[in-house]
Amino acid sequence: MAMAKKARQRISYVLENGKSSAGGHRLGVNGLAVDSSNGILYSGGRDGIVCAWDLNLSPDATAASASKFRAQTQAHMHWINDIALAQNNTAVVSGSSDLSVKVWRPHSEESSVAHTIGEHADYVKCVVASATDTNSNTIVAAGLDRKICWWDLNGKGKSLEIDVKGEEIPEKGSVYSLALGRSIVASGGPEKTIRLHDPRSGAEVSKLMGHLGNIRSLLIDDADDTILSASADKTIKLWSVRGGRCMYTFTMHDESVWSLYSNDPRLGIFYSSDRNGMVAKTDIRGSFDDVDNGLSLALAQEHIGVSKIVASHGHIWTATNRSSINRWSDFDLEQSLDLPQAHRHKRSVSAISGKSRQTSPPNVNGSKKEISPQSILKLSSMGIFLPRSNTDGETINDSSSRRPSLIPAAEPEQEIKPIFDAPKETIEGQFGLLKHKLLNDRKRVLTLDTAGDVLLWDLIQCKPVQSFGKQHLEDVADLLNTRAAVAPWCSVDVSSGNLTVILEPYNCFDAEVYADELDLEEKIEFREDQRISLGRWILRYLFANLIDEEIKRDEAYRHKINEEVEKRIAVIAANTPSITLGSDALGLTENAATPRADGLQPATTPGIGIVGTPGVAVESSSASQIGRPSADKGDYFTAGIAPVDNPAAVKTPGPETAEGKTSTENTEKPKDKPADGAKSPSTPFGKKFRMSFSSKKLGRSASQATQEKPVVVDEKAVESESSSNHEKEVDDSFYGIIQKIRHDYDKQLSETPDKLVETRVTPSLAADTPVLKLPPGTKVIIQEETSGGSSNVYQGTVESVGRDADIIEQKAPMWLGDLLLQNQVPFKEPIKISFVLHPLDGLPPVATDGSSRLNANRMLRVKKILGYVAERIEPPPGPEDVASEQLNPEDYLELYCNEQLLEPTLTLATLRTHIWKGGNDIVLYYKTNGRKVLRPLPPPEPEKTEEQPEETPASPAPGTTV
Repeated sequence: MAMAKKARQRISYVLENGKSSAGGHRLGVNGLAVDSSNGILYSGGRDGIVCAWDLNLSPDATAASASKFRAQTQAHMHWINDIALAQNNTAVVSGSSDLSVKVWRPHSEESSVAHTIGEHADYVKCVVASATDTNSNTIVAAGLDRKICWWDLNGKGKSLEIDVKGEEIPEKGSVYSLALGRSIVASGGPEKTIRLHDPRSGAEVSKLMGHLGNIRSLLIDDADDTILSASADKTIKLWSVRGGRCMYTFTMHDESVWSLYSNDPRLGIFYSSDRNGMVAKTDIRGSFDDVDNGLSLALAQEHIGVSKIVASHGHIWTATNRSSINRWSDFDLEQSLDLPQAHRHKRSVSAISGKSRQTSPPNVNGSKKEISPQSILKLSSMGIFLPRSNTDGETINDSSSRRPSLIPAAEPEQEIKPIFDAPKETIEGQFGLLKHKLLNDRKRVLTLDTAGDVLLWDLIQCKPVQSFGKQHLEDVADLLNTRAAVAPWCSVDVSSGNLTVILEPYNCFDAEVYADELDLEEKIEFREDQRISLGRWILRYLFANLIDEEIKRDEAYRHKINEEVEKRIAVIAANTPSITLGSDALGLTENAATPRADGLQPATTPGIGIVGTPGVAVESSSASQIGRPSADKGDYFTAGIAPVDNPAAVKTPGPETAEGKTSTENTEKPKDKPADGAKSPSTPFGKKFRMSFSSKKLGRSASQATQEKPVVVDEKAVESESSSNHEKEVDDSFYGIIQKIRHDYDKQLSETPDKLVETRVTPSLAADTPVLKLPPGTKVIIQEETSGGSSNVYQGTVESVGRDADIIEQKAPMWLGDLLLQNQVPFKEPIKISFVLHPLDGLPPVATDGSSRLNANRMLRVKKILGYVAERIEPPPGPEDVASEQLNPEDYLELYCNEQLLEPTLTLATLRTHIWKGGNDIVLYYKTNGRKVLRPLPPPEPEKTEEQPEETPASPAPGTTV
């Protein structure tokens, strides 16, 4: 019995990029924050990294030396959307699309780790700290979940939550901008409304309406009197909080305004940036009645949109969707300015009333700084002069009113010319991945990085294997792609600039590859046609250290139990000295040191088996089912698979039960439906492969139709047996599997108290999952689904998973424990492909009843089909045919599809995808190549073959089950 189900969980792992080193972002930068007192710039990127940079600032802005990398942390595995400084600049808080809010303390002892302090239900778009109370222990975060939350920086959780969902459309309440004042918090988003709330009670104070687009950035002055807002409607608005109205609309930008920044307590000077990459500095110091007389200058022009801007000590830093950060010179508005004649008088009047503090270093040269008319931006469409005109213009303001009485005649606007042509410094980033293409074998993936280089990665070895330089991704893919068709088993994501592989429980065990096609460093003797599950293989070694740790813990647990058992055995031996207890009586085996399968698995290869399905069948996470090794006598031709009816019967499988499955068409179901049209093959080869004939149309064959019910019945039967074995409640987590194992130990002790307890921790062996030596730094992540995406519940590395066993036991899903500790995976019906066999060159047909339609596992190889054909068209070899026996069927028979000769190792899946290219039955033709003369079949016995379908169900022949 398991406790309440958790949300669905998945496993991800991140491949290390050999080209990148610590010291910069791999993708675009979304967040900037500057610590002016210590000269440190912090940046948060789309790669999930927060970086710290030493700015080496000096009082003289022109003498600043190059910035240097200081530290970084991989705070998130998704985009960082915003960062903020808190607690006197000792804490860096980041909000991410991985739904979390984290704090990084770069000056602490744990300077490389970011800790989660909050979780949202959707992307976190903005985080802000109090500008007035720098010692505050709370941070405010908001995002697409339409919640504004106050989080404690010391991990004490949430202290306040405000729901800001849209009134008409809830989704419109998503928060894209946030500002925190002394007594109000302002938020904005797609609703085009600025909402003001009381941060003490969470009550809504008022709304400010007037924008026509998404509100992207907000600022509040120190007195909570004024708000600046930037919007996708290309405007910046100045609001009066007390008046509840817009006092001015700035239209100096021609595109969506993305960012605002000000270090002026009264917002008299502010910086703005837009989607086109223009950076503007605006001075409106003085009375708000004189805003028209303010000055706005185009400082810089980036090639792409500027998502964030900060300024300090005469410098400006801009963040874009590139991994580098540009530092521009600031323009000193306190120096003597040589303005165009049209603006000179108005500017001097406005400057007299300006009482704000100086925000830029003074001009040390003493000379007037000339400003080109093309660098002056028009504050508003209702402005008092045309700044980029070389003429003085008309007198259009006939009073002291801000609104003009005369609109100047429209003149063609000249191109804006920013004051600074190029940045003073570029803080270079690393190369991140932009695109990817998964190859047909689904083991290799090609990536394109920001430098234009194409790289080939091995998803199983977890490393890059070859670089192709600067080429087109599709061209390299065409060169490398093989003719293969492998079931989807993972998804690949490069949104963080790294290669992330995501494994979902519903399909990560679907893909199989033949062991003889693997290129392994250490040669291993595989069974004939053995298949390896890719998902099982990689998970086995991502968590190899965890398995080792759990084996040690299991040994320690059993050691305590067995000490008591040994005492009881010693007492028995002392009381009955004439009886010598053998190793069997003590429960000992010769290979006791090797983890052994439980009663439902072949002891030699505990459950690894590669099966006739794309995944090993297990009825449920609470019920055990045999692992099915794919041996040379594998079950290929079958119309349906059912779980084992009698688990005890498969402890020692015979040669015909190598796949560990039973055939319902050859056992029980024909008794119920003797006339369903299925015919049991009478030849030894047909029995071995259970080739299924059907005269029905496309769709399910008769034996498939009879298969569904037994599957359900068996699941219930095994589940009920399991529930009787595990009556105690277990956690729905990795630890739940450990609890089940320990319950089994307790049950064994109660039933056979004088027998030593043997381990039930039975991970897969190297013969079934060949040893992988993965890079120890490969990141391993356990994620949980939420309403807004997925959140990380654990993050570690291949090296650290053993040390983190306690955390993983509680956080990891139960299905992962089933796989790692008991080598079992969730049951899933196999994917079948139907095909028809026709003879060529006068060869006899494979079916005596005229039907040649067959159903088989998608992984069936052509050589197995030829083996079946050989048995159906030729009698078994006699003693005199020893020489001819040396030829395998694929040596003297050929199979064709669409007039193409098929290779013996081709699978049905590959055949359908790349050669047949259709949805209905594949049509195949077989013929001889002349290397062997076929012996004629003996004359048929019609009476016997007619009666067999009626007789076989009554008493099935032994050995027909597989």
